[in-house]
Amino acid sequence: MSDQPKAYTVTAITRMIKTSLEEQFQAIWVEGEISNYHLHSSGHRYITLKDETAVLKVVMWRSAGTALKFEPKDGQKVIAFGDVTVYEKGGQYQLQCRKLIPSGIGELELAFRQLHAKLSAEGLFDESRKIPLPKYPQKIGVVTSPTGAAIRDIIQIARRRNPSVQLVIFPAAVQGDGAEHEIAAGIAYFNSREDIDVIITGRGGGSLEDLWPFNTEVTVRAIAESRIPIVSAVGHEVDLTLSDLSADLRAPTPSAAAELTVWPLREYLEEVDALVRGQASMLESLVEYARQQLRSNLGRPVFRRPEDIVNQRRQELDSLVRLAYSAGKNLFERFGHGLSLGLSRLEALSPLKTLARGYSVSQRQKDQGLVRSVDDIGQGDRMETIVTDGRLFSVIETVRKGQ
Repeated sequence: MSDQPKAYTVTAITRMIKTSLEEQFQAIWVEGEISNYHLHSSGHRYITLKDETAVLKVVMWRSAGTALKFEPKDGQKVIAFGDVTVYEKGGQYQLQCRKLIPSGIGELELAFRQLHAKLSAEGLFDESRKIPLPKYPQKIGVVTSPTGAAIRDIIQIARRRNPSVQLVIFPAAVQGDGAEHEIAAGIAYFNSREDIDVIITGRGGGSLEDLWPFNTEVTVRAIAESRIPIVSAVGHEVDLTLSDLSADLRAPTPSAAAELTVWPLREYLEEVDALVRGQASMLESLVEYARQQLRSNLGRPVFRRPEDIVNQRRQELDSLVRLAYSAGKNLFERFGHGLSLGLSRLEALSPLKTLARGYSVSQRQKDQGLVRSVDDIGQGDRMETIVTDGRLFSVIETVRKGQ
């Protein structure tokens, strides 16, 4: 008989501990501060919960994480609900978390703050992105529950204000899991049409949980990306949602949304009638003014005896003709006198007159140069002499200078 003590394998003792812990620590709540938070690409979340003296490993599988309304961060104080399990390969115990809520602040409130900060940083709530509503929309799309009080209020007010405005309803859940996807689908549907002028989306009042689909990223982005202006009409005035912030206009209630978008037919017709009356009155005043001007003009002498004006203009024309004739005659006489004087002067200066008085002009035949001095010609040169009645050609035999 062996005296050797009984020994357990590592696997056996680990499984005994695992069984003991998992049976004893089922469905427990653990409070602590998040440390070393890691979201794996698989969708699983790994967290270390700590307090002043101890740490606890926490794993949250992807299936449980999809229900989270907020994103955990290091330093947050939370309460984790789940079961203690043992990871055999690592020899570690851990809390398999099924639910995680913030400590000291509600889960939805924290999720609201986180998403608001994220989308605000992207500019989705900026006033510069808002699209003005058309003044006279003809067709309005409504995304809401087809059985709720909101749609009844919208239809009632639209019929009262203007029966000619058409309402097109896209039925969508406005509460519960997945409602945000139906709301976003309704907005996308109306944006695919070319005849929708404005969109209303909303529901009646309720708790933060009831209104949560209008605080989701899916709904907010669908509203922000709409090319058609959207009026958000969620709950009562005290209930502010992220959809209200991203919409082009916020209405405190669905009834108020209908009041803001459906233009009043009666008031419109009254305005048109007042405009027509004003234009008619102004036209009558213009006609009366024109009539008075016509009477005044017809009373002037020119209209009583128009032939006097014609005769007066004829007399003025005759006077101008006589004046023009006299001025032209004087100008022509002065011009003729000046021309005669110029001709006389030219004739006196004419070289022909000089020749007639017995003078002559001589020039060398070789270059037609004028002979003004004995130095201008030499013995043997041929010379041409111009007299009043012809030309003389000669050959120079002798050149003699002096008297």
